[in-house]
Amino acid sequence: MLYLTPEEQSLLDGAAGPGVKRAMEIVVALGRIYGAPDLVPVSHVQISGVSYKNLGDAGVDFLNEWAEQGAKTVVPTTLNPAGMELDRWEAMGISPGFARPQLTAIGAFVRMGVTPTMSCTPYLMPGFAPKRGDHLAWAESSAVAWANSVVGAFSNREGGPSALAAALVGRTARYGYHLEEERRATHVVEVTCPVPDIADFGALSYLVGKAVGNGVPYFPDLGAWLPPLPEDLTLGGEAGDRLKTLGAGVAAYGAVALYHIAGYTPEARDQGERLLRPDAQRIVIDSLAPAYAVMDANPETTAIDLVTIGCPHASYTELQQVAERLQGHNLTTRLWVTTSRITRERAAQDGWVQIIEAAGGEVVADTCAVVAPMRALNVKRMATNAGKMACYAPMHSGVDMRFGDMEQCLEAAITGKWR
Repeated sequence: MLYLTPEEQSLLDGAAGPGVKRAMEIVVALGRIYGAPDLVPVSHVQISGVSYKNLGDAGVDFLNEWAEQGAKTVVPTTLNPAGMELDRWEAMGISPGFARPQLTAIGAFVRMGVTPTMSCTPYLMPGFAPKRGDHLAWAESSAVAWANSVVGAFSNREGGPSALAAALVGRTARYGYHLEEERRATHVVEVTCPVPDIADFGALSYLVGKAVGNGVPYFPDLGAWLPPLPEDLTLGGEAGDRLKTLGAGVAAYGAVALYHIAGYTPEARDQGERLLRPDAQRIVIDSLAPAYAVMDANPETTAIDLVTIGCPHASYTELQQVAERLQGHNLTTRLWVTTSRITRERAAQDGWVQIIEAAGGEVVADTCAVVAPMRALNVKRMATNAGKMACYAPMHSGVDMRFGDMEQCLEAAITGKWR
């Protein structure tokens, strides 16, 4: 039976108004469905399902109705990417028929007190990055994997409405990954093949996600392919960018929200093999070739309309890497490096954004090629080094996909051809 404090019961009874009552009804219903003993306060909420491409008119109306009921967030709350860059949509080629309802939706979120970050990487934003032991209500699957695994915070993968509900009441139901016992590993994944770059971590994520499903993988040897994490995790760094890609892919190709790396991630450093369930299954990954055969889905495609880097949103480190590679070049194919406004401003201070733009690339904030209306932008052939993008873009945007490492992608941007 779900226990509610007197304060929580009063919220459920409508003491704080109809908007909060609706939010509490959602949180309580989920708690009862999943057998939660009580509710747990959360320190931060990340809301997904922000693009008009996903919301549609019904979703925009739902958000406006909720905002009109006067509910306000009571904890820091941020937003996933929208379907366009908010103040540059005309230059991007977005139609007014898409832009107007998208702006209306963002306006509804803002009226409820949400910070319009429009990024899937809140952990790369100073001031929003979680700490170990924090309880969160995050809806973005890749961010949940990062928070649980790399930071040692606690979050289930919320739905868009349930995350917003948690933001309005400051609580979520205590079940799943909010409980220590549920965080133990269900699978031991031995990686015996080389994984030297980000694309390889994306390919690995395909194989692990397909094999593990919604389980919790434990990697006994993957730390050998990871340099130390930077002191400032908001920069990304070589290790952070690989783990960002890994978490996004295992969540996309499976439903993984937590993984452990022996001697590397926080809980694995502390507990080692004590994290393993007695019945943990063993899996061996000895080749990435089966993943590349699927993810590099259209090998006959050589001409590229758009190269996209940054899924999840690019870190400061990735922007620097792209700039260093493009310096002195002129692109013949459109390049999007998608990132948050905060990261773009940070990189612009050091000149990396300007170098990318001087080469003819675009550093795009607020959106990405998964949630933007790519068909309307006449993008049919895309290249990426991001495992999650290789999963979602063909389904959501109907593009032919080439998948490879960053060097292949940036060479395609320079030459217009996939090597």
